[in-house]
Amino acid sequence: MALSDILNSRSSTRAFKKDPIDSEILEEVFALAQKSPSNCNVQPWQTYVFSGEKKDQLKNKLIAEVMKQQPPEPDFNWKVAYQGIHRERQFGSANALYSSMGIERDDKMKRNMAMLRNWAFFDAPHVAFFTMDKYLDIMGAVDIGIYAQTLTLLLKERGIDSCMQGALGQFPGPIREFLNLPEEQGILFGMSFGYADDNADANKARTDRAELSDAVTFL
Repeated sequence: MALSDILNSRSSTRAFKKDPIDSEILEEVFALAQKSPSNCNVQPWQTYVFSGEKKDQLKNKLIAEVMKQQPPEPDFNWKVAYQGIHRERQFGSANALYSSMGIERDDKMKRNMAMLRNWAFFDAPHVAFFTMDKYLDIMGAVDIGIYAQTLTLLLKERGIDSCMQGALGQFPGPIREFLNLPEEQGILFGMSFGYADDNADANKARTDRAELSDAVTFL
């Protein structure tokens, strides 16, 4: 599949089949992703991929943590309040998702239940957590963004879908405990991935993109 076709067909997947990905394919994809560029070749990513029983154990711990209804305590700054056009796009994305699922804007219970599915990894057979040393700050985050984009494109090339989830960095406590992470290592975000359930309403949501003239200036 050509890269252009991948970009035109890829979307965030929020419902997966339970079928696991062959371990050889997983190793191939993550090995190729090691070719991702990074500033000064520091390669800051430390990635943890959960599958099977360990994934389910972590899912249960995360859901229990979220259900305490305490404020998020991320390792990195996730407190950006979108403004202007960015806020409009945020609302547009939410509207596309909830409309596809038939959830009204004022139905808070159903919206909360849909949001909770983030920490159930949307029933995906696999989930990856992207971590890095905290001192790397924004430079490391840029590199990990490039690395994660490389992963999602490599996966899609093989017919495997994914969803990048900032939500998976909001409650790092259970993950840190599960992995016994050192204090200097932080969890940035995560990615659920597997084979998409094409019949799920959540996977029918589509978002638009800004016009080229609004995003790029040629000088």
